[in-house]
Amino acid sequence: PYSRQSYDVIIGCCFISYTISEEVDKGRVVGNVAKDLNLSVQQLQNMDLQMASGYKKRYFDINRESGAIFVCERIDREELCPNLAKCFLNIEAILSNPRSLHRIEVLINDINDNAPFFLEEAITVDISEASHVGERHPLPVAHDADVGTNSVKTYKLNTNEYFSLDIQSAGDQSASAELVLQKALDREKEPVIELILTAVDGGKPPRAGTLQIKVNVLDVNDNSPVFSKPLYKVQVTENANVGTTLLTLSATDLDEGVNGQIVYSFTEGARLNPEEIFFLNNNSGEIIVKGNIDYEENRAFEIRVQARDKGSTPRSAHSKVLVEVIDVNDNAPEILVSSLMSPIKEDAEIATAVAMVTVTDRDRGKNGQINCKITGSVPFKLKSNYKNYYSLLVDGQLDRENISKYNISIEATDEGSPELTTTAVIAFEVSDVNDNPPRFPDSLINVFVKENIQIGTTIHRLTTFDSDSDENAKSTYSLLNSPKNTQISSMITVNSNTGDIINLQSFNFEELKTFQFKVQATDSGVPPLSSNVTVNVFVLDENDNNPTILAPYSEHGSVNSETIPYSAEAGYFVAKIRAVDADSGYNALLSYHLSEPKGNNLFRIGTSTGEIRTKRRMSDSDLKSHPLVVLVSDNGEPSLSATVSIDVMVVETTADVQTQFRHVPIKEDNFSDLNLYLLIAIVSVSVIFLLSLISLIAVRCHRTDSDFSRYSAPMITTHPDGSWSYSKATQQYDVCSSSDTLNSDVVVFPAPFPPVDAELISINGSDTFTRTQTLPNKDKVSYLQNYISTD
Repeated sequence: PYSRQSYDVIIGCCFISYTISEEVDKGRVVGNVAKDLNLSVQQLQNMDLQMASGYKKRYFDINRESGAIFVCERIDREELCPNLAKCFLNIEAILSNPRSLHRIEVLINDINDNAPFFLEEAITVDISEASHVGERHPLPVAHDADVGTNSVKTYKLNTNEYFSLDIQSAGDQSASAELVLQKALDREKEPVIELILTAVDGGKPPRAGTLQIKVNVLDVNDNSPVFSKPLYKVQVTENANVGTTLLTLSATDLDEGVNGQIVYSFTEGARLNPEEIFFLNNNSGEIIVKGNIDYEENRAFEIRVQARDKGSTPRSAHSKVLVEVIDVNDNAPEILVSSLMSPIKEDAEIATAVAMVTVTDRDRGKNGQINCKITGSVPFKLKSNYKNYYSLLVDGQLDRENISKYNISIEATDEGSPELTTTAVIAFEVSDVNDNPPRFPDSLINVFVKENIQIGTTIHRLTTFDSDSDENAKSTYSLLNSPKNTQISSMITVNSNTGDIINLQSFNFEELKTFQFKVQATDSGVPPLSSNVTVNVFVLDENDNNPTILAPYSEHGSVNSETIPYSAEAGYFVAKIRAVDADSGYNALLSYHLSEPKGNNLFRIGTSTGEIRTKRRMSDSDLKSHPLVVLVSDNGEPSLSATVSIDVMVVETTADVQTQFRHVPIKEDNFSDLNLYLLIAIVSVSVIFLLSLISLIAVRCHRTDSDFSRYSAPMITTHPDGSWSYSKATQQYDVCSSSDTLNSDVVVFPAPFPPVDAELISINGSDTFTRTQTLPNKDKVSYLQNYISTD
């Protein structure tokens, strides 16, 4: 509870002023910040009101429910602001959500809690009995820690018949008193006079202090020295050199001899012992600078001087010297940073207050006027609140990923001559917010995995990078839900922490060659951010299938019979072995060899065609039955094989040969399946060639050379061995055909690159058609082409 009449309120931009008397009871309400800031109690609680000050003691606190500021420590104005006419306490009210700073200035009014006092309890005054009525004698000045009306205002003297008081008060100058002789003294009648001087202040009720005065009545020397001026005034600049002469006192005495010889000295000063700063020559009266003169400590000096003769009963005169100190610019501005908020979130809004900056200068006038600014290019600015109080505000977008720490240089320069400058550096850390999603190195990842790998094998490890930090950069991985992923989830799984892609089943190239799925990486920020990547898994073929002998010859070493006439010429066609391999590429590239009998010089077999022919004509010494074992091997590593046995019988006549062949199925003269396949292949290649040629012409008409350079028209070329090559961009297919017999093979295999897209197409007679993958091996391709050309 408080009344409006007990304090004054001034609300500026960010400034509130209250007034309260010193020594009030703890708990006394000074004012209500919520009311003066037009805030409701609910708003005040939500804004988390805090109090801050730069004093050692916490003189004020705030009721966060009502917003009332109350006294929580004894306030002694004389302790806080000695020798100052006005005393202010500065505190800061800090509000959050949004953050704002308010300067509160509390004026501490003086109360009359100190009584006047003298530096000495008693003094002795020597007065000659020859003193004239009306002669004056200055008395010591009383001191009072209070100011204004509570300071010393008057003096009183106890009732006596010899002396009265003459009280002198000049505006702000302290009151002084002189002892005035009202009646001629008679030392023989009363050599000592006891007086009591009472100093009274202007408080209500007033307080007083006393001084015991002992007046010794002296004899003879009846003329006192006289100063040339009752008040001397002089100016001196602060920091004046030691030895600088201020002025020379002058006093005269009408007496002669020792009674007229004058000695100068300092008497007691108001609040300062003048002998600490000034030196007074006793004989010449010259006053010289002795110590350091600082305008910021004392703007003026009031010195009391005395001129005293050397008579046996010395007489003295008193005067004042007023020394005015002229300020020079010898103090640089001071920068004080308070209420520092660090770190700052990188998404802090513009105009967010992050610190309070106070700039002061002990000099006065132009020397104390300060200009404050931020040097360098930073997203912050200074906003002037009141006098030399500033708020440091965010003035631009912060991005921790670009700059995580700011060193803000604040420069304060006064207007003195020469000007003085002070620089303070404020360091701010920028804290992270989750504003960057995790990113994969590529939007598409190709993974190559061999078939028949063990279940639980890590086939690939996903990695991401995130520009954020800590939890905001920690990613977890998961398969994206989709209809396709229903089957994928039974085939592979993704470790959510490490990003390892692990197979849940073994892959069979003959059943599944490739599949695709999407993985999502999500960070741990709030709210979380995520990104996706498409993963293509390509199954690579392994040589896990043996060649299979096709009809009419059985497999696994069974014996089959063929007949040839005795008159057969060299190169006579005996039989043709056909075989297929479920693998692809080189693993399905088959070669035929005669393994038995060893040293055979009558028959040969085409390693690529499987055709058995005679090497020479028959002779009488040749056997009539020739058992042959044909070995069919693939080109895998390691190589797998199959065998078939054929007994070749030599007959005398062609009729016998035909008789033998009657039991063999004869193929029809119309188009066979092989011919149909060849026709389809030739037509397809021709169509592709024409379409590619048309596309090439269209691209050349609509695109520049640089754009077109990324494409190339498909090319079909022939080889000396009768094979065809089809190439498009980075792919080339070689079509190999042997023209030895009507039932020849056509083999189409790609160039070595790329391994993912290259395929091998084998057409064996009219029985099989397989399309398999080819591994990238230049040596094997060269070997295959040479091998086919030789056959």
